[in-house]
Amino acid sequence: MPRMNRRKLLKLSGAGALAARTGGIAAILASGKAPAYAQGTTVHWLRWNDFVPSSDVLLRSQIIPACAKDLGITLNIEMINGNDIQARTTAAIQSGTGPDVICALNNWPQLYADSVADVSEVAEKIGKDQGGFYAESTAVANNGKKWLGVPWCIVGAENAYRKSWFEAVGLSKFPETWDEYRAAGKKLKAKGQPIGQALGHSFGDPPTFWYPFLWSFGGMEVDKNGKKAALDSKATVESVKFAVAFWKDCCDEGGLAWDDSSNNRAFLSNTISSTLNGASIYLLAKREPDKYQTEKGTPLWQDILHAPLPKGPAGQFSYQLPMTNMLMGYSKQQDAAKKFLAWITSKPVYQAWFDSQGGYTVGATTIWEQDPLWNKDPVMQPFRLVGRGAQFPGYPGPADRRAAEVLSKYVIIDMYAKAVQGMPAEDAVKWATGEVEKIYA
Repeated sequence: MPRMNRRKLLKLSGAGALAARTGGIAAILASGKAPAYAQGTTVHWLRWNDFVPSSDVLLRSQIIPACAKDLGITLNIEMINGNDIQARTTAAIQSGTGPDVICALNNWPQLYADSVADVSEVAEKIGKDQGGFYAESTAVANNGKKWLGVPWCIVGAENAYRKSWFEAVGLSKFPETWDEYRAAGKKLKAKGQPIGQALGHSFGDPPTFWYPFLWSFGGMEVDKNGKKAALDSKATVESVKFAVAFWKDCCDEGGLAWDDSSNNRAFLSNTISSTLNGASIYLLAKREPDKYQTEKGTPLWQDILHAPLPKGPAGQFSYQLPMTNMLMGYSKQQDAAKKFLAWITSKPVYQAWFDSQGGYTVGATTIWEQDPLWNKDPVMQPFRLVGRGAQFPGYPGPADRRAAEVLSKYVIIDMYAKAVQGMPAEDAVKWATGEVEKIYA
């Protein structure tokens, strides 16, 4: 657990590093005095329960007291299951009361453009001072009129796989194409070591797998102008047909009921050979080597490698999971919340949280690619540049409100789920096309 470097955080004189990064709060921080907020000023921050528990500990034990000391703000951090955040956001907007800041997943901010405050001043300053935001972070957090939130991070999605198990079926490296992956998966499943992939209603693993799968076959939900549904195509049908065969030949078919933690448990218990996931599986296995071991009794982490999703007929794609802190329009703490967002995202403060993640997430800005953390473990190297080149729901069109609605309703996920449960591929595509057309009409 890294300690919050107070000396670094408070070293504001001289070069004025933090002052250059925090815009409107620079003078307050440089003075060493907390702003004169009314007694009891509280900012309520709603976010997920992190897959790296040590990061949650850091937020509670070090970030909360640091916020009180540096900003004079009482920070109330509420952590819930990621799948519950969207419902809480909707309920808060409808009631006009709730958390001041909500950390949204995926492109959810696009759904709430009329209900969030404009944080353009904060976001532009952070982006300018930290090498610019990744295109994916910008696409989900900016609607062309304003910043709907301040990008927080990107959760990298790579295949975690068992090196020895793949070697046992004749592969010295991870398969490069879907055909090769299917061939390997057949052999692995025959040995009781299937591929594990979620195909249900969960915010992370299903969309980060099945959207790139669709794109790699040439399928797309909408045209590049974002005006016309384009899902009903030969490419989409072929992707669905391949998915059905891949699921039957290679996968743990219980994945239809999995959420984002199910594949972690399956991998750590030696029941699946590969899964698209964040680095949390590897990081946990490495942190607790005596608890997580191979079937041979050796540390499991020593047999885990990471690789991107395979290539399809249309190329190789990825969808990395972005997070964005939205300042809600109903909040009565607009000024305090903006100062909090500028402070928590400033490099000296964010550094402690970034270190605690151990590479599970990358920053939303490019400066974090150069962090020394990436030199500590070669197994984590595939995650360093995940923010570059990643696509997002709506590709090749914009990641706008309509694309966010398609994602939130799990239309693409359900298209594949219906097919693997027996619906003809053509019918599954027609059903999904109808749902997309309703949204884009």
